[in-house]
Amino acid sequence: MSFSRRSLLSTAVALAAVLGAATLASQAQAQQKKELVIGATAGSNLDVLKLGIKPQLEQKGYKVKLVEFNDYVQPNKALADGALDANFFQHIIYLKKFAADQKLDIVDIVQGPIAPLGLYSRKFKTVADVREGARIALPNDPTNLARSLVFLEQHKLLTVKPGVDPLRVTEKDIVANPKKIQLVPLEAAQLPRALDDTDFAVINGNFAISSGLKLTEAVALEKTPDYYLLVAAVKRADAATPWAHDIAEAFKTPYFKQVLDKNFAGYARPSFLQ
Repeated sequence: MSFSRRSLLSTAVALAAVLGAATLASQAQAQQKKELVIGATAGSNLDVLKLGIKPQLEQKGYKVKLVEFNDYVQPNKALADGALDANFFQHIIYLKKFAADQKLDIVDIVQGPIAPLGLYSRKFKTVADVREGARIALPNDPTNLARSLVFLEQHKLLTVKPGVDPLRVTEKDIVANPKKIQLVPLEAAQLPRALDDTDFAVINGNFAISSGLKLTEAVALEKTPDYYLLVAAVKRADAATPWAHDIAEAFKTPYFKQVLDKNFAGYARPSFLQ
């Protein structure tokens, strides 16, 4: 072997060793991480973290920063970009669809509570008050739009095609609208403001609460199925790290259940928090 070839081989081996060491160092740093940045949408989702999760993580020696968002897009992009270590704002259906559509490698690590979807009005008190031609605002993102249409069907305000997947219902699937209700799809965070311009609004619980509404003021509340419970999410590469494990475990403790019992009555919960 010539000197030049031996030299190149030695350089390549040395470079591989350096890269390997750097990778191991990076992995070790991720494992030993003690500063966490967790994002959530405004209102109850952020409050759940602030009161129930952050104190437990701090007790374990973590420094925790909570970041507030006001939409359903940026928390996942910030997570995928590395600006967040974890987020807590979405159900599993939304997470999987968003991750697939945006080609993001993010996954859920634990279920948590959710403030139920509700029908609200500043003008009317009961579902029976829905009159002909009423304007009802509802979320415009596909997963929460489907959820809202099923919710309205449960209250006999409209009918969707039999056999349609309830997770994928759209306005095109409505086959009966006896009261000629006008549906007004809007960005979820804007729905509380729409109450001044519409008769009713179907509002996600966290945005209802962050706007000053109370669950007890809802005309009707959703009986939330498990697949609409919120999940904490991380990048797939981080899912097995000790800090991700600690975040997940914090959602399962008696302390967290006590926080929910005291501060978040009426929220839908996974079975391990009942």
